[in-house]
Amino acid sequence: MASACSPLLSRASLSAGLHCCRIIDFSYCVPTGRLLEFERRGLDRERQARYGPVMPVAKTAIEWTEATWNPVTGCSKVSPGCAHCYAETLSRRFRWTDRPWTPANAAENVRLRPERLDQPLRWRRPRMIFVNSMSDLFHELVPASFIEDVFAVMAEAHWHTFQVLTKRAERLAELAPSLDWPENVWMGVSVENSRWAHRADFLRDVPAAVRFISAEPLLGPVDALALDGIDWVIAGGESGPHHRPVREAWVLDLRDRCVDAGVAFFFKQWGGRTSKVGGRELDGREWSEMPETRLAVV
Repeated sequence: MASACSPLLSRASLSAGLHCCRIIDFSYCVPTGRLLEFERRGLDRERQARYGPVMPVAKTAIEWTEATWNPVTGCSKVSPGCAHCYAETLSRRFRWTDRPWTPANAAENVRLRPERLDQPLRWRRPRMIFVNSMSDLFHELVPASFIEDVFAVMAEAHWHTFQVLTKRAERLAELAPSLDWPENVWMGVSVENSRWAHRADFLRDVPAAVRFISAEPLLGPVDALALDGIDWVIAGGESGPHHRPVREAWVLDLRDRCVDAGVAFFFKQWGGRTSKVGGRELDGREWSEMPETRLAVV
């Protein structure tokens, strides 16, 4: 049955929170919220018929995202930022892995979870999703074919926005040309100090809609980090019983360079024994900027 929005009473109806529709020769008004609810229910039924029942969402306390999705778990350490890895701590505490996350143990610790691939397809509300908070999607033991499967799911779950973060920038650059980059996929690399600023050089060649830097844990100045081609920078201090203190001067310098370059800046935490103990305020305010999404360059 065809329907069209009625021009009758449109201004008054909108101001009253109503949506006017005409179906053939019958005009009626329903509250806008109810109309959206009807549309959402219809969409939910369609998605459930296609993807299966709605699943509980893996919520997170990470300030710059809304949920996590881990089609791969386990990792191995590649640089100083990995030294006190929270994912390793959690994994060993709950006995998801038994051995330290060293390169020698990678074959035992890095595990593909194909049964989790369809999870985002069954999360009905659009949300920001951090991909592989418990691993690195571009780890050398993750087959390229499985990475392609993950990207295919992200493309199909177009109502979500996916944030992928890696320390393996070289492998990212190697595989990027063979991957499809939908507009809802953001790609980032970790840069904990200037020694690792070259990771951003690999990222700049990736055709992602948003390219971002995670300077967390920030372990030193990142004055060698060029911000051209970067849309978003996250910075934060390390947390945990063995945390390495972050210096305010490092954060302020990075913040100021982001402001000058027009790059969105998000300050996650000062860190300390726990992640929340130092708060998030920097220079008298909280910095929670998010990037403007642009079309991916193909």
